[in-house]
Amino acid sequence: MSIKNTALEERIKELTCLYEVSSIIVNADAVEISETLKAIGKSLKKGFQFPEQTDVLIEIPLHTYKTGPINKEHQISADVILFNKIKGRIVASIKKKSLLFLDEEQPLLDNVALKLGNLLERIEIQQNEISLKRQMERADRLKILGELTAGIAHELNTPLANILGFAELLKDDFKNVNQTTQDVDKIISNAIFAREVVKKLMFFACEMPQEKKEINIVPNIKNALNLLEATFRKEQVKHTIIIDESELNLKADTVQITQILFNLIINAIYFSPKNGLVTIKAHQTKTDIVLEIFDEGEGILEENLDKIFQPFFSTKFPGDGTGLGLSVVHGIVASHNGTIKAKNNKLKGACFTVKLPKS
Repeated sequence: MSIKNTALEERIKELTCLYEVSSIIVNADAVEISETLKAIGKSLKKGFQFPEQTDVLIEIPLHTYKTGPINKEHQISADVILFNKIKGRIVASIKKKSLLFLDEEQPLLDNVALKLGNLLERIEIQQNEISLKRQMERADRLKILGELTAGIAHELNTPLANILGFAELLKDDFKNVNQTTQDVDKIISNAIFAREVVKKLMFFACEMPQEKKEINIVPNIKNALNLLEATFRKEQVKHTIIIDESELNLKADTVQITQILFNLIINAIYFSPKNGLVTIKAHQTKTDIVLEIFDEGEGILEENLDKIFQPFFSTKFPGDGTGLGLSVVHGIVASHNGTIKAKNNKLKGACFTVKLPKS
């Protein structure tokens, strides 16, 4: 066979390889990327002058495929570029050192690497679009929920204030009638509870105005613990505070910071066993104030870790919670450009970590 015919056959093999790879990439499924790499590798192997002696390695983030052992001393390679950054490579190697790569086989490898990079870019764009769509849908749902919540809160606030006011008047009128006084006390306590729900709804709906100013969070933490001392004693739960600095300053709304502390500490008390320990830690980094609250309860089920900050989601017994406390905390933290995360401790219990920027 003439050199000219051999060269022509090699060009046909290379063009056939590129056509097959293009077809594979056009029909590629992001979910089955491993199968796509396998198909590309097998097709590329056939495009070389010595397919039986050639092996192909494809490496991209989270995925690797090779047709056989790679001879590191006798190989050519091409980078897989994703958004102008090297994110992988394709390597071809020949087993026998006596066999050589054709000059045209490097451009073949470059072309396949280029097509693979284009595929990965397309998949990432699609995934980002899906993620963005979900975020927008969630934001729309939360916006609608916020508007409904604000309306409900305003509608309930006035009659609740009236109920509470008239109940207190009744209590004064029936000071000497025990049963009536007890019934009125029940009305008052339930009205107060309902009013707290309304306050949380208003926080959730962003109806409570913020007044950010420079504050030292250490006195806030100690004050919250002092106010909750009776609750700790009643529930037979101990507490300790670990703060190495006298000042942890940040720009924040004092009332809302107190709301964060109260909700997280009360939550820790609720889930703590008798004689359990609630630990409150606080420290600072260069940019943030970090608050950690640990309890010794049963922890959080793995399937609930992503749900606990959702409004109206609660793992407490019916009647013990509104399902708004942690969502309110999440909303306040977010409004301060901070983050809150929940995780289970290694031994027992859960930990909530709040990071708030200093400025």
